[in-house]
Amino acid sequence: MITVPDVEAAAERIAGHVVRTPTVPSPGLSALLGAPVTAKLELLQRTGSFKARGATAKLLTLGGAQRAVGVVAVSGGNHGIAVAVMAGALGIEATVVMPRSAPGRAVDIAEASGASVVLADTMHDAFALVDEFRAKGLTLVHPFDDPVVIAAQGTVGLELAEDAGELTDVLVSIGGGGLIAGIATALHARRPGVRVWGVETEGARAMSAALASGGPVPVKLSSIVSTLSAPSASQLTYEHVSALVTDVLTVTDAEAVQGVLDLADHAKLWAEPAAGCLLPAARQVLERVGGGARIGLVVCGGNASAADMTAWAERFGLR
Repeated sequence: MITVPDVEAAAERIAGHVVRTPTVPSPGLSALLGAPVTAKLELLQRTGSFKARGATAKLLTLGGAQRAVGVVAVSGGNHGIAVAVMAGALGIEATVVMPRSAPGRAVDIAEASGASVVLADTMHDAFALVDEFRAKGLTLVHPFDDPVVIAAQGTVGLELAEDAGELTDVLVSIGGGGLIAGIATALHARRPGVRVWGVETEGARAMSAALASGGPVPVKLSSIVSTLSAPSASQLTYEHVSALVTDVLTVTDAEAVQGVLDLADHAKLWAEPAAGCLLPAARQVLERVGGGARIGLVVCGGNASAADMTAWAERFGLR
């Protein structure tokens, strides 16, 4: 498992390449939830999500021969964007494998950044296809199963610990678990006693399934939230979550989309469903912990188009 010195070293490595995003109290969300809310605005990060941190950290560790051959990444959207953009900035050729369900905007941005984008039928197929590129010598920039990446995602937690006021509970979305693994490591060291909660959607429950099974298992993916749709957790992320996270909560896709609308209405934030899922989960936390809670939300990304949001809202009959 990674340690706080690993996270601190990652913070030094990526400084100057990524943004120290704002950590702000949200009067609108506080009124909506009936408890003080602080938001960590990773949707303002380079590439529109926290993924730039881990991608940059991994790319900066590559040797000359690895840089010359290039890298490959597999992604439901945000990690692919991050690897494509940051590799382009560093002069490294990148191949990004995405499922056909990935947002069209993610594909367009990755290609515009100079990456070669390969589409697979499903997320499971995308992960399998990556092995072919690795066999050709490309270095894998894994979205979550890498201690370098996890430590860099943990820099979100370091900044939250330094910049937020008093917090009792922090909510973090889970795809494969790299973000929550890093944040939980940082917060348990810097803010002992703060509870960390994971959030998944019902159709992408890789970490919940791992916790129930005592280790990572393949899961069937059906969520619209492609950026949270990992086919399984990894042993590394599972170990962090099982040791450091209070619980992993589940919400529906419709609740996640409603959360996006609520973030726009009450916090003036244009987020994506991977972040929208935090609001219904926060209500679950408040029901469980009772009065006196002070909530921190890691608003992980904002890479959703107006067309995406319109389609999702219409699908679930939301306004």
